[in-house]
Amino acid sequence: MDGYGAPTVVDGGAAELAILWGGIPALGAGAGWLLVTGAEWIAGLSWAPAQGLFEAVARLPDPQAGIGGVALGTLGGLLVAAVGTAERLAVSVDAERVRLRRDRADREVGRRAVRAVFVDGKDLVLLGADDEELLRERSDLAVARLRDAFRAHGWPWTDGDPHRDAYRRWVPGLPGLPTGADALLRARQRALDADRGGEARELRGELGRAGVVIRDDGRRQYWRLTRAAPRPRPEDATSAEPEVDGR
Repeated sequence: MDGYGAPTVVDGGAAELAILWGGIPALGAGAGWLLVTGAEWIAGLSWAPAQGLFEAVARLPDPQAGIGGVALGTLGGLLVAAVGTAERLAVSVDAERVRLRRDRADREVGRRAVRAVFVDGKDLVLLGADDEELLRERSDLAVARLRDAFRAHGWPWTDGDPHRDAYRRWVPGLPGLPTGADALLRARQRALDADRGGEARELRGELGRAGVVIRDDGRRQYWRLTRAAPRPRPEDATSAEPEVDGR
């Protein structure tokens, strides 16, 4: 393995699993018991929602009602734990490649293709030879652990985005973008405003193929071009006028 040893795996570890499968079901059980025992009091609050439901719960006999509340709360906690476990990210790094696994889906990037690795906010980012994004994955993993794993195997880790100063705030109609990119950014802005995360990720990929790298700050979009991005012709840059849409 080029002298860098066995792969290093960075994930939430046993502590995260203990919280998911022990702590969350326990909290669910406690919440279920509290809702049952406090049902009569909640039903008496004029502003409380679902008063009819709490009145029905309050009429249930003890101890069956308490047992049922604990069971339902525990079941809800177990469902949350199952979803959380499926969405855990595991990053495996060695001298040749990095593998990311989430929800039984694997992604792999070879070391030779990578020019820089860093964390941007909560995103793990890998840049390629043309400064394009090869990978951007949301992660709650500790930055120090990711840094140590990549550096241990000789990867080009950087403390932050080396191109952060190159980004420009997107404004509709702003010149400088490749042909068609402005339309994609408009569509992506609509997706961001409507909280359609899947569509926004898909449009990020389309923009990446057009040579445009995107950073989000809340619902604001910032962009830069890769080395290989087609540059607009001078006549295109002078003819485009920014639009003001109130956002």
